[in-house]
Amino acid sequence: MLFTSFEFVAFLACVLGLYYLIPVRFQWVLLLVANVFFYARSGLYGLLFMGVTIVTSYAAARIMSAVQYHMDDTVKAHKEVWSKQERKAYKQQIKRKKRMIFIGCLLVNLGILAVLKYTNFAIANVNGIAALFTGRHSIARVNLVLPLGISFYTFQTMGYVIDVYRGKAEAEKNIFKMALFTSFFPQLIQGPISRFGELSQTLYAPHRFDFRTVWFGLERVLWGYFKKLVIADRIVVAVNAIVGQPDIYSGFYVFCGMLFYAAELYADFTGGIDITIGIAQMFGIQLAENFERPYFSKNIAEYWRRWHITMGTWFKDYLFYPLSASMPVLSMSTFCRKHFGVAAGRRIPVYFVTLVVWFATGIWHGASWNFVLWGLYYFVFLAIEKLFLGKFLEKLPAVVGHAYALFIIVVGWGFFYFDDVSRL
Repeated sequence: MLFTSFEFVAFLACVLGLYYLIPVRFQWVLLLVANVFFYARSGLYGLLFMGVTIVTSYAAARIMSAVQYHMDDTVKAHKEVWSKQERKAYKQQIKRKKRMIFIGCLLVNLGILAVLKYTNFAIANVNGIAALFTGRHSIARVNLVLPLGISFYTFQTMGYVIDVYRGKAEAEKNIFKMALFTSFFPQLIQGPISRFGELSQTLYAPHRFDFRTVWFGLERVLWGYFKKLVIADRIVVAVNAIVGQPDIYSGFYVFCGMLFYAAELYADFTGGIDITIGIAQMFGIQLAENFERPYFSKNIAEYWRRWHITMGTWFKDYLFYPLSASMPVLSMSTFCRKHFGVAAGRRIPVYFVTLVVWFATGIWHGASWNFVLWGLYYFVFLAIEKLFLGKFLEKLPAVVGHAYALFIIVVGWGFFYFDDVSRL
């Protein structure tokens, strides 16, 4: 059910009308029913995998929370009996138990995502390598259907599990409310990726009809439709006409095509986010902003603080920081410190982790090498800016930084458009 279809508009109107007519204590139940109906329209197949994610995440969070409470009570009860070493040993034992539950949940849910999304990608690469030596493909592709929004709801729910494991969020006691958090229909297709501690404050709360709130939400929805249907859908025609005919257009024309493509992507993606946030606002629910005028950035680091903000913060908080903290300290030679100005035992792990994060960011966008190259492309420029270019750009007029960032961004979108790496 596409956001731009009449079917979705009718569905939204019915749900919104019922939402403010029924008793407020049942509003979240109505939203859950709407989520199931919305997702079922894309196929019952996907509901099975979403159900696994909901059940395993709910169970893991509840068990980890129960284990933590039991540990706190036990330590308190034995406060006068246990020595410091005994207390420390017991806490380490409980910590290992929580870690096993946590890792098990991650393996199940990220494993489902990996199998469904990347199996055929892996098979294609194995066949490609085999063809170099044997001249034939040895493994047949698997007929797998990727459930709607699986990357978004998996990351959002795993963020909740990680927060519970870290003690930053309370485990939700009602599995149906947990299901609502995972499946909230406006954000299933393209985010934003919400945090449980933020979204739950308004998602489960009762909301009485307020004309201004609904009207402002509707205004944002209409603005989103304008960006998608009027701007993005018109620009994409020019993009395909220019970039899709390399025998006619080349060189500067291709760059102009990529410039149009950058505008089309921005209008389409932000238009969808405007629709999502606007719909949620009409229900009285607040979602995180996902864009902050990214094309006005003065460098690539700033751009990634403004573009797809919730995805960037997810990778930063749940992948970059944990990997950075667990990386061993590596020593560097005097030559490296002298010529690159990198502190000994500090920078190499950070850059390696950054490389891993951007590889993951690229492959998360799609099971294709062009997305991997897109992620590595940004890693290179972020590393260069961190080493020396960032300070140099700060000394130049702002317009130079804007031009530099825009050029890098536009060229980078080429990796998105050309799924055939040989055309890059």
